[in-house]
Amino acid sequence: MDPIRISYNTLRTNPSSLKDAIQAGLGSQSGALGVVLIQDLPPSYTSLRTRLLNQAPILASLPSYEKRRLESPETTYSFGWSHGKEVMNGQPDTAKGSYYANPLVDTPAVSEDKKNAYPEYYAGNIWPDVAELQDFEGAFKALGGFVAEVGFALAEACDAVGFSPGVAPLIKESQSNKARLLHYFPSPAGSRADDACGTHIDHSLLTGLCSAVYLQPRDGGLVAVPPPSPNAGLWIYPRESKEAVKVQIPPDCLAFQTGEALEVLSDGRLAATPHYVSGGTGSDDVSRETFAFFLQPDVDDVIGTDGETFGQFTKRVLERHYADGTATI
Repeated sequence: MDPIRISYNTLRTNPSSLKDAIQAGLGSQSGALGVVLIQDLPPSYTSLRTRLLNQAPILASLPSYEKRRLESPETTYSFGWSHGKEVMNGQPDTAKGSYYANPLVDTPAVSEDKKNAYPEYYAGNIWPDVAELQDFEGAFKALGGFVAEVGFALAEACDAVGFSPGVAPLIKESQSNKARLLHYFPSPAGSRADDACGTHIDHSLLTGLCSAVYLQPRDGGLVAVPPPSPNAGLWIYPRESKEAVKVQIPPDCLAFQTGEALEVLSDGRLAATPHYVSGGTGSDDVSRETFAFFLQPDVDDVIGTDGETFGQFTKRVLERHYADGTATI
């Protein structure tokens, strides 16, 4: 099943014409995938993507003591490096390593009380300072800034056609947007279908996704290779379907998924769909690298008709992912 495609040029110049496309891709009707592809992006996007994703395995291969310096347990590992902290299928998730940061704001302009209450959003970024990753911060911010601008345009289109009440200002003014660079470790044959990332629904307003890169060691370096298995990649359960379908994100496109917070905010007009990532590579030396940007409001912004704020919603929804009951992105 192919996702709905939307031209970036149309997003910028004629967003009010996109009602049918947004409904078909992100709507709550049966069969909707909860995702759209944004095409016709500026040519600079592909180089920004490659520049950051190629650094993910370098980060993951740093010595343990270096990665510990980049951990932030006080934020439940919601900034910096995280590996084996999230719980999936009742077990610590060791299939992937993650690096969390806000590409738009290094130090959120919020009160100390709010930072203390929600360190997972407002504690501030941590960046590597090792020689191998001198370009990491710049690459993370460059790609994140690009994805954010496209996401803002999509949010404005959702507002323009009446699907969501003011979602664009919520994410544009937010101090709590969060991006996640993901390194999926090589996955041998015989793993379960959702071994790389268990079935879940994002809790953001919109989630921007880059097409993944598969990397294999060769001749002393890393080279991009095709997915080693036809099953490897993103799988989505369409609305009201018990069968997942694989969704391809072309390298020159960005995908945006509906988050559960947007489903709440839009009163169900737009809906999130369960999805997972399959490792399934059948290879012990091919890794998968990708980047997700969770565009979301500030914790005090009300998203529910009952007055529930995004902060309350987040802590309630995400505690199921962590053994100790804490929450992170």
